[in-house]
Amino acid sequence: MKPLMILVAGPYRSGTGDDPVKIQANVDAMMDMALRLFRAGHLPVLGEWYALPLIEFAGSKTIGDEVFDEIFHPIARRLVAKCDACLRIGGPSTGADEMVALAKENGKLVFHRFEDIPGCAR
Repeated sequence: MKPLMILVAGPYRSGTGDDPVKIQANVDAMMDMALRLFRAGHLPVLGEWYALPLIEFAGSKTIGDEVFDEIFHPIARRLVAKCDACLRIGGPSTGADEMVALAKENGKLVFHRFEDIPGCAR
């Protein structure tokens, strides 16, 4: 099995009302999946790993401010172009759905279940 670089795309803010506890639960779900992918031999990535430190460094004061919007989704758009695949998890999310669409447009593999990824069958 060739290891794949897989973008884990799931809700970040969607359905949270920007409640930090709910946002962290969304991040934790993506992190859990990233760990599973890593243990299966793949290289998982989350846009949040790249975007959030840069957003903080750039001086964002609150989620959704101008600095946040300048960086958050654009980082993920660039990242998906570098990945081999995208794994869509979780509930409704316009941003995650956009990553899936971009992955398809760029000829990347798209998965909706962990079990469908090579090397991840139960």
